[in-house]
Amino acid sequence: MVIDGYEGPVVAGEALLDLPGFWAAYLMYVCGGDEEHGDPDPEWFGADPSDVDAALEALSDEERWPAFRVPFADGHTAVVVGRNAPDDTGTDCFVVHPDWDRHGFLATLDGHQAGPGLAWRELAHIARTPATDAPGIHDVHARLLILLPALGDEDLPDDAAGAIAEALVWAGVPADHTPWLVECLLDHPLWDPARWTLPGPSPLSGGAQPYEGILVCDGPMSPRFGIRLAQGVSREHSDRLARALGTWAAA
Repeated sequence: MVIDGYEGPVVAGEALLDLPGFWAAYLMYVCGGDEEHGDPDPEWFGADPSDVDAALEALSDEERWPAFRVPFADGHTAVVVGRNAPDDTGTDCFVVHPDWDRHGFLATLDGHQAGPGLAWRELAHIARTPATDAPGIHDVHARLLILLPALGDEDLPDDAAGAIAEALVWAGVPADHTPWLVECLLDHPLWDPARWTLPGPSPLSGGAQPYEGILVCDGPMSPRFGIRLAQGVSREHSDRLARALGTWAAA
């Protein structure tokens, strides 16, 4: 499988979700530890360490970089790629559309991380609106968890922790582990939670906002710091993205 504009031996990675240790291998590195439970451990996820090791090996294959596709409304797809270059390992998160010339950059998770890339309202909306006619991940719980590392939102609604806990139980995490595991996942060391807002009219546009409805981030490490997602697209495509993200309902 080839993602236009992305260099590397990228292959569809969705089959890896069926590996017994997948979710522990995928989420452990974005967990912050705590004083009571120590550092992240496969047992937090109810997983066998040998299964997690096997999943980690598959996730880090230098000859097959797994791409996890999350198709959502109107032809958009959120993509998470394990960038397994020997001298530049990391995880890249972005949004693609067949009509765009370049990707909408969300986040990078590596030694020079950039994020957060998603507000909770965007993540929850994408998870709930699968495009079942496109290849990728369609289960709501799996969609939420695969994009969770890109989240960083200081204004989480009351039901956010419950939605994440439900997804973790679906993934095999013991129910009594989920309250503190959710806290560790939301309080990870990569970046601080940020505020997300809809930008006001540009002072250069005569009071009119040419690209409405897409949130911007106040986190200085975020690719979306003060700028809209999907730079260089037309007004029509930006409007379509805003509606697909669930942040703008205008016609």
